[in-house]
Amino acid sequence: MRLHRNLTYAVIDSIRDIFNEGEYAGKAVEKALKRDKRWGSRDRKFVAETIYEIVRWKRLYAEIANVKEPFSRPNLWRLFSVWCVLKGIPLPDWNQIEPTPTRRIKGKFDELSKIRKYRESVPDWMDELCASELGEELWTTELAALNKQAEVILRVNTLNITKDKLQKVLASENIETETLPNHPDAIKLTARANVFKTEAFKKGYFEVQDASSQLVADYLDVEPGMKVVDTCAGAGGKTLHLSALMQNKGQIIAMDIYESKLRKLKVRAKRNKAHNIDLRVIDSTKPIKKLHNKADRVLIDAPCSGLGVLRRNPDSKWKLQPEFVDNIKKTQQEVLQSYSKMVKPGGKLVYATCSILPSENQEQVDKFLTSESGKDFTFVKDKKVLASESGYDGFYMALLEKK
Repeated sequence: MRLHRNLTYAVIDSIRDIFNEGEYAGKAVEKALKRDKRWGSRDRKFVAETIYEIVRWKRLYAEIANVKEPFSRPNLWRLFSVWCVLKGIPLPDWNQIEPTPTRRIKGKFDELSKIRKYRESVPDWMDELCASELGEELWTTELAALNKQAEVILRVNTLNITKDKLQKVLASENIETETLPNHPDAIKLTARANVFKTEAFKKGYFEVQDASSQLVADYLDVEPGMKVVDTCAGAGGKTLHLSALMQNKGQIIAMDIYESKLRKLKVRAKRNKAHNIDLRVIDSTKPIKKLHNKADRVLIDAPCSGLGVLRRNPDSKWKLQPEFVDNIKKTQQEVLQSYSKMVKPGGKLVYATCSILPSENQEQVDKFLTSESGKDFTFVKDKKVLASESGYDGFYMALLEKK
């Protein structure tokens, strides 16, 4: 493989923005891919995947290169050189690339690979916290799975098309897919492609949504005609899935504290032809109080550490802080206490997170059930999805029923 200057510069600039300026990796990649319209699919693939790889293995590469943050320009090039050596890519004779001790890099890699926090490239605190909650063996297995590149999974929008038809439509646009067992609305791309440029996407035939995430709406056990509240709707991936499961019948109230996210949901709902969604901003306690004892179903897709989705958000390993994890647990319990009041007697509630930590999951549910607000609920079932077992994102969901 031969390196090209303009592609490599795009990578260097992007990792600088991510590591030194705190930019989200997804945004940095998006920006990088707009640098040159002449780039073909192979060029774009190189830029995106290289950025994500260096972000994913930052601690390991920095340790090998013996560099520390904030990274100077020469140190960013040293990180890139380590990536090249470990990938077996010949280093070009460029001014920015110093003489690189290939044997020392490989030796250091072998040495550090014996220590989990370096081998899997995570901060000390994260390694210690997850090992203490999950156990050494499970955390070792799970972390290795969370460091694999996430596959592209689509959710078929059954309001507009069937799974078989969508597969044929995508095949006509040179995108091959396969079905996933135990995920009725999911299909997986056999090779990465920019699905957002397809006619099928513009017509609202699908959404990009991980297979584990697709289990959540299904877990809520909705039926057409129900009144359903999605309390932390965000940009609405699960809201749109609920709409399809309800066949556009009944009412979904999509709520969030961020109006900007609900605006994105409005655009997506229009493309999806999902007509049974009402949007409400949680700007005070009033919108919640108005719905006390009114909902057949309530989904609490709670804010969380996101430790189950590191495959698709590798930069969150470096952005996440232990204080945030402590604080988010308080928020999760507050949200459960407050939003559960919207469930009517005989109705059901799902509490879900994209975390793998018991302290954010079953422990929160147990704490809620022993509280004053939770005494009216009974535990029905829960599901722990691990990346190491499923091959997809780590998730948790618990189904509760109001007496």
